[in-house]
Amino acid sequence: METNDRSDLVRVAVLDFDGTVARGQSGSLLSTYLWRHGFISPRRTIALAWWGIRYKLGLPQRQDEARELVFGALAGHDAEEVDRILSSFYAEVMSSRIRPAAIREVARLHEDGCKALLVSATFDVIAREAARTIGADGYIATEMERDDRGYYTGRVHGTVVEGAEKVWSSVRWCDAHYGPGAWEFAYAYGDHRSDLGILSVAHEGAFAVCPHRAMASLSRARGWQIVDWDEEDGVGESGACRR
Repeated sequence: METNDRSDLVRVAVLDFDGTVARGQSGSLLSTYLWRHGFISPRRTIALAWWGIRYKLGLPQRQDEARELVFGALAGHDAEEVDRILSSFYAEVMSSRIRPAAIREVARLHEDGCKALLVSATFDVIAREAARTIGADGYIATEMERDDRGYYTGRVHGTVVEGAEKVWSSVRWCDAHYGPGAWEFAYAYGDHRSDLGILSVAHEGAFAVCPHRAMASLSRARGWQIVDWDEEDGVGESGACRR
């Protein structure tokens, strides 16, 4: 990323989605939703659950796998229908999991002159709806490949927006919208090891939102602020964040 000494740089705050802006993991919640509505088999649901366990334990895994398991279950449905399913999932499941403190924080960032960018490994349609809910200025998420007929193939298009890719995707998005060298990462918000990249590049403040114990210890060691957005809204359980 190019540097610029001007004081008029566009200041950008990057916010993770799963576990940060929203309680829970949209991928596992979506697999349950699809299973309940008859779109996904029990066998595929078990495979997704096993992927989620490996993710939480930090075990090696292929990031495309979970997305392909979900979209493979939707094979035979055109993109418009799949997008409707994902929008319904967001409205019925994820909208109530958006942390009000996240919405207030985005409003505060705007008052401070910052742009807010939602960055997530979740699916594009879900991130789009979430960005609209919190008032973000833009979003980046994992896109799925479509064929010439407009049907999803079940494969990831490009790269899953996970780990270091969150940083590089954010750089590309900001360069495209504000111009190379005309912006900087001011703040970052995340809850998981996969957010270390975006937290590390924040110039003015990095915030670990409702982190697990290991992430909280790492955040303290790096001087990042730990915040409990659930406690702010009075929904924490004995001082603990709701997952």
